[in-house]
Order: sequence, then structure tokens, then C-alpha cells
Amino acid sequence: QVQLVESGGGLVQAGGSLRLSCAASGSIFSINTMGWYRQAPGKQRELVAVLGSSGYANYADALKDRFTISRDNAKRAVYLQMNSLKPEDTGVYYCNLDARPNILSGSRNYWGQGTQVTVSS
Repeated sequence: QVQLVESGGGLVQAGGSLRLSCAASGSIFSINTMGWYRQAPGKQRELVAVLGSSGYANYADALKDRFTISRDNAKRAVYLQMNSLKPEDTGVYYCNLDARPNILSGSRNYWGQGTQVTVSS
């Protein structure tokens, strides 16, 4: 069973910073991508950033100047550094993992429980 545990969300004033962390545990044979998505109230879940095993990062265009994704393969962890936060960044941030749970299995997609980020104006 693969689990993703997120941390680092909270309340911050506009212009502030937060760093989100996500650690994967359980049966994981290999990881393809780890990343972050977010969902604002009343809106669909959207991509924030995804990082591949090769180190290639894909960001939402509107966020790449303020957000930075990084990864620690040894810890099976992914991080999201968010700077110059704006009220429109408010939402629930979800960690996402695309991985093979064992050598016989194809890739599967996993989600964390989400961490709330609230940016006050």
C-alpha cells in the first residue's frame, strides 16, 4: 500500500512564502513522477508542478516564476517552495505520485490527502 503524507500548509499573508513537503511510503518499485496539484474552492484541480525522475520539471505557466519543485529520491520526497504568494494561490494542495508498486506492475497514480494553503490579502 502506497501512502503520501503532505505537510507545510497553513495561513500566510500575501507576499509570504511556504514550503510544502510530501513523503511517499509503502511498496514502491520505481517512481516516474512526483508533483503537486491544487484545487481552489469551486474550481477543478489543476497542475502546479511535476518533476520527473530525470529531473525535468513541468510547471503551470503562471506559477513557474514563483514556485519551485524539488525532489529527494533517497527519501522518496517532493517539495514545493512557494514564494510571493497571492490570495489566488489559496486552495488545497495535493501531492501526486506516478510509480510502479512492484516489478510486475505497471505505473499507478496515487494522491495525498491534501494540505490547505490560505493566503490572506
